Amino acid sequence: MDRSLRAARLATFAYFAVNGCLLGMWVVHIPGIELRAGIDHAVLGPLLLLLGAGAVAGMRAVGPLTDRFGPRVVVPVAAALCCAAAVLPGLSVSGWTLGAALLVFGLGNGCLDVSMNAHAVLVERGYRRPVMSAFHAVFSLGGLLASLVAARTLSWGWSPATTLSVTAAAGLVVTLAAARALLPGGGTGAPPAAGGGRRRPPRRIWALAALALMIMMCEGVANDWSALHLRRVLEAPEATAALAFGAFSTAMTAGRLVADRVTGRFGPVAVVRYGAAAAAAGLAAAALSPWVAPALAGWAVFGAGLAGCVPQLFSAAGHADPAAAAVNVSRVAGLGYLGMLAGPAVIGPLTHLMPLNLTFFLPVALCATAAVAAGVLRPAPAGAPRPAAETV
Repeated sequence: MDRSLRAARLATFAYFAVNGCLLGMWVVHIPGIELRAGIDHAVLGPLLLLLGAGAVAGMRAVGPLTDRFGPRVVVPVAAALCCAAAVLPGLSVSGWTLGAALLVFGLGNGCLDVSMNAHAVLVERGYRRPVMSAFHAVFSLGGLLASLVAARTLSWGWSPATTLSVTAAAGLVVTLAAARALLPGGGTGAPPAAGGGRRRPPRRIWALAALALMIMMCEGVANDWSALHLRRVLEAPEATAALAFGAFSTAMTAGRLVADRVTGRFGPVAVVRYGAAAAAAGLAAAALSPWVAPALAGWAVFGAGLAGCVPQLFSAAGHADPAAAAVNVSRVAGLGYLGMLAGPAVIGPLTHLMPLNLTFFLPVALCATAAVAAGVLRPAPAGAPRPAAETV
């Protein structure tokens, strides 16, 4: 295999790890950042929407730029922006400054997310086999590294600003070191659509985006409500309740490490169809279990089932039209990110109408819908017309 392609894959791993580590450092330091900014949870909630708004704006803006100038140009710039912006929340001294910092940090994160996934599509095309899930697994491992490093620096008495600055500096070093290994070329190297005009996204891309919204909404529910489920519904001790999210995230990371092999053997449709079905079964079992141990097992099955879904959706979007790979990834990732933000927000009001564990049957239904609709990942037959080439 071409040595440059292997180097490009390693570089892509590096950018996913940097992204995961930066986001993890922000999450771990939220309590300290709240204290410095002088705000409480009630104020932080709306401010987090600015983080999401910035991310979606960055995703939408960077897609066309990546297709035009190529990931080799855009990815390092986006990573540098994300590294610099990661320092800002730690320096915030009020709700207003924290809101502005989160908006900029979200923008950098959105730019890096789409551009590095677009480059991952290029690498996967070069390998001629699935490699996307492993990149997303390394993103999760980056978050795990952040939690371990932050635990140590907090024990040393480091402030959030100090730890975030050191992490950002290390991320910038990795960014610069990995930049030369990225694949060259303008986007996918494909020419723009004949006749000019704005490319109309095919309905298949919006179908993939809708699936991403459903799947990532389910991930968001696990992120915010898994520990509360064990604490409030099963009355588990706080330390035990924390294991629910640990079981989910560990199973998801492990699943992504093996998902590429499974995809190569059975195809992306099977990975999403049976993975989403398993996730639905796992979450239903967790919701109905009166005991802690089966509930933890259910959350683990939920994470393992979802593990390969989002990487396959991003991959399918990137391969659908080589000339608009990054734009299509931005559409799928953007709608998926909105789903991740919306999931926890939807569950909250539902808890006023029914017990928390019963609200989980909304994500169960979404997983079941994704399983039924997984056929949309099946590529169009050779020689079929390509609606992405239409112009308006």
